[in-house]
Amino acid sequence: MADQTTSTNLKVNIVGLEKSDYRGNPTTLCQGCGHNSISNQIIAACYELGIRPEDIVKFSGIGCSSKSPTYFLNRSFGFNGLHGRMPSLATGALFGDHTLRGIGVSGDGDTASIGMGQFKHAIRRNLRFVYIVENNGVYGLTKGQFSATAEEGLTLKSQGENPYMPIDIAWEALVGHATFVARSFAGDPKQVKELIKAAIHHNGIAVLDIISPCVTFNNTDTAVHSYAWGKEHEVALHELSYVPPAEEILVEYEPGQAAEVTMHDGSKVVLKKLERDYDPTDRMQAMLVLEEANRCNCLITGLIYFDEDQPTLADIYNLTTEPLNRLQSEHLRPAISTIDEINQLMF
Repeated sequence: MADQTTSTNLKVNIVGLEKSDYRGNPTTLCQGCGHNSISNQIIAACYELGIRPEDIVKFSGIGCSSKSPTYFLNRSFGFNGLHGRMPSLATGALFGDHTLRGIGVSGDGDTASIGMGQFKHAIRRNLRFVYIVENNGVYGLTKGQFSATAEEGLTLKSQGENPYMPIDIAWEALVGHATFVARSFAGDPKQVKELIKAAIHHNGIAVLDIISPCVTFNNTDTAVHSYAWGKEHEVALHELSYVPPAEEILVEYEPGQAAEVTMHDGSKVVLKKLERDYDPTDRMQAMLVLEEANRCNCLITGLIYFDEDQPTLADIYNLTTEPLNRLQSEHLRPAISTIDEINQLMF
């Protein structure tokens, strides 16, 4: 079923919804904030994939980034939790109903400081969850203090100079054995959208470290979390277009060449052979790529690593087809005869 057009000339997707059905409330963030661009790409990705908003649950912690779920998917249930506690909230909710798709939005302060422990454990458990870090290097909500991802030597007004080495979110995810690791730049909306699409369909934890400039406190041209620096230093690992699983579409073209392909919904995408010999399933190569990015002081973006073979949290616990939060009492309580048998064994 392809995209259709209603009598009012509004396009609907494969599940019959308009793009407006995926929007949220008007943003209250600063004009030009990278977080707004990311929210728009979440809206676009979910609309184009034809996912019902009610099948998605949203999570966040504290900070400018954690206000973002208000601005997308109004029809989805959302939970705004305590600072750094988003992963445990998501783990409980998605354990209770593993049929839902989880999307969490955190910040560099929310994840790389108080939330680092929970971030690492969500990765270790391979929760089926899209974990987006809107990374701007500052605590924007509390007036621009350095965060744990701020680069060493960064000088900000009223904050002085940062003396500490930064935490690399993508590196932490990779060494923690995350099964999907990607990095992008809010100023590259097409790449952000395609990575979000791939992350939503990944069967496991999908960590997206998205450099999202704070236009108020950290947007000087020399800062690595600024629009100017990101646009000048971004180096894409590959051209990326995500095609959801469906009937196979075959196409042939040579390395370095581009080809226009018609998708199942009638839309068209342009595919391009990789110009760089890079295998995102090779974990060691992924580590080398991140090290290379640090040495050359460049912003490597794209899908850095993924592993489809590691079991998810739901697989490990062999959860029932019926979500745990919908099981009736007769399925949860042992029969009287079973209790009698246990009592006989004890006495």
